Amino acid sequence: MDIVNFYGSFISLKSFKKRINMKTKTILATLIPAVLISLLSACSTLPPKAKPVTDFELKNYLGLWYEIARIDFRFEKNLNNTTAQYSLDDKGNVKVLNSGFNYEVGEWTSATGKAKFRGDTNVAALKVSFFGPFYSGYNVIALDKEYKYALVAGKDLDLLWILSREQTIPDDIKADYLEIAKEVGYDTSRLIWVEHNKDDNPFIDER
Repeated sequence: MDIVNFYGSFISLKSFKKRINMKTKTILATLIPAVLISLLSACSTLPPKAKPVTDFELKNYLGLWYEIARIDFRFEKNLNNTTAQYSLDDKGNVKVLNSGFNYEVGEWTSATGKAKFRGDTNVAALKVSFFGPFYSGYNVIALDKEYKYALVAGKDLDLLWILSREQTIPDDIKADYLEIAKEVGYDTSRLIWVEHNKDDNPFIDER
């Protein structure tokens, strides 16, 4: 190869690399915003019209809650007698223990996770994880002064729970919570009203 052809090939290779680099930058410039938007969407933590309660006291919220109603989803499918227990671990983090009776297989099951505040600890806007670094929104959007009844919104309009310190809930509280849920945008006809007919849950800590 003579010097002219060699130089021409070198210039062509350099131009080719430059074009490749430009295409790569263009692809990245298009892809990165799309990925960020997707991630932000996946990290949604609160339905748009929902508002977490303020003046929240975590110590009053800890302990055992019975699940009165829920919009069903795959991790609670076929479960009744469901409960949620919140406690503090040795480091002061919120430990979550959910349990219920799987009536399809005839046995109790449980899942342990952790919860963190998304901001101020006096605002009931938290995130909960049962799977490593993946968190989902947990928002208390209605709560009585004695911390006996709670309405909890998940990250979107497919996740909703009504909780009580007892296995039942007064009709007036039930009506109020259903109205709040409707105002947020929930289809309350999707709620499953949980049966509590067992008293041998091995995961309940009575302390």
